Amino acid sequence: MSTVRIDRVAGHIGAEITGVDLSAPLSEEDVAAIRAALLAHKVVFFRGQHLDHGRQIAFARQFGELTHAHPHEDAPPEEHPEILTIDPRRYEKLYGLDRKQQTRRQYSYYSGWHTDVTAAVNPPAASILRAETVPAFGGDTAWSNLVAAYEGLSEPLRALADGLRAEHRFLAGSEADESGRYAERINKNLLVAVHPVVRVHPETGERALFVNPGFTKKILGLSAAESRQILDLFFGQIARPAYTVRFRWQPGDIAFWDNRATAHLAPEDLEHLDVERTLHRVTLIGDRPVGPDGFTSELISGVEFRAQREPAVSGV
Repeated sequence: MSTVRIDRVAGHIGAEITGVDLSAPLSEEDVAAIRAALLAHKVVFFRGQHLDHGRQIAFARQFGELTHAHPHEDAPPEEHPEILTIDPRRYEKLYGLDRKQQTRRQYSYYSGWHTDVTAAVNPPAASILRAETVPAFGGDTAWSNLVAAYEGLSEPLRALADGLRAEHRFLAGSEADESGRYAERINKNLLVAVHPVVRVHPETGERALFVNPGFTKKILGLSAAESRQILDLFFGQIARPAYTVRFRWQPGDIAFWDNRATAHLAPEDLEHLDVERTLHRVTLIGDRPVGPDGFTSELISGVEFRAQREPAVSGV
């Protein structure tokens, strides 16, 4: 019998799971309980698990096949190509960007509200983030329930959103000029996709507002002004506090979220502080989103996001 306990932590999203040791193989009952909690609550949290890279990967593989660390990551930990390490010091070393530049230019995972890698035609189905080193204060992460955001729109706006399609690409949310080593890398390995603005969840059948300011560039078929105004309205909707949960990290904590039904916000309160914050992420391979009208996401540039060890290259 499963010993998993699930406690909700916010009104629309989030639950904390206890009674399970993620460093050991899980029973079928525990895997099923965690999967059901993830689908119901969109993001689930585990405290004090203290996994290493190998155990984090082993835990994740019980829920699906893993992607390469990131489409633009060419230096994952040795022997663990699935791991993306999130640490501002890495970006400074690799691309010459200090933490304030990262925040201002949105070149790293300090990029405001986003759903992971929606520039890919098949964004990750889920993400699992593990905290190694975190500051004594600050550095919280927030998640938003995109199903609740969609359902909170008025009926005419839901009907409008149901038939729209949008282009997603890297650097879509950046107002800076696209220069520098990181931007050059992105432009040489373009990932661009067209997704439905509303995604039908492949397991629950729920409809989610599938746009985010980190990756969504424009709505197709509208003028630039119309696209900007409608996207701003949708972006404001997904960022409403009522649909969110905020998580205070401690070393060893794990967050596991459904990338098909959530957006998340990296911390924005650390750039003026001299603190260390190191986390490690793995992602589960996803499928192509499908809209209410049956439209399936289309690849514009790049390749599907799979388990390849090398970053994706453009031209298919």
